[in-house]
Amino acid sequence: MNTLWRPRVLGAWQVPATGPVILAVNHAHYIDGPMLMGTSPRPVHFLIKKEAFVGPLDPFLTGIGQLKVDRSSPDRTAVTNALGVLENGGVLGIFPEGTRGDGDFTSIRAGLAYFAVRSGAPIVPVAVLRSSERGGRLIPALPPLRSRCDVVFGEPFEPGDGSGRRTRKALDEATVRIQERLTVHLENAKRLSGR
Repeated sequence: MNTLWRPRVLGAWQVPATGPVILAVNHAHYIDGPMLMGTSPRPVHFLIKKEAFVGPLDPFLTGIGQLKVDRSSPDRTAVTNALGVLENGGVLGIFPEGTRGDGDFTSIRAGLAYFAVRSGAPIVPVAVLRSSERGGRLIPALPPLRSRCDVVFGEPFEPGDGSGRRTRKALDEATVRIQERLTVHLENAKRLSGR
């Protein structure tokens, strides 16, 4: 990441040094996942759509510990693998919105709440912000080479209500709490980074 762009990492000290943790990352651009993987203080295992595991990317992504997920139906294998990362004290990266979009956390899915409540792992909000919304000359889907990208880590939090309940209602309530915290973090990250 440092050779292609100029990442600035803020708040990395807030990621717990040991134990399970979930990094909840906004997702507006193709480089959000790789940028986080390249700047995180701990190795990150992302849930990545199975369509990305093609050709030489398949053994590469698998080799660096990324998790394949079938988004067309409930994927029990992906869920089990993700929970396994957390049970082993690892870091799970999740795009709460499920796919690339505006990256503003306005529409998040319940999967993040499920993993957090089920595992007891704290959530660290992460905002990846680009210095320019324009694309590069060679690859328009990527930011211009050597442009600045900010990766801002927020304060860890537990989204559950402390009861340990995993009912649909408890997960829905946790999802609302998560969305509120992520939205506030994104606003703070923009202010902190001068965006």
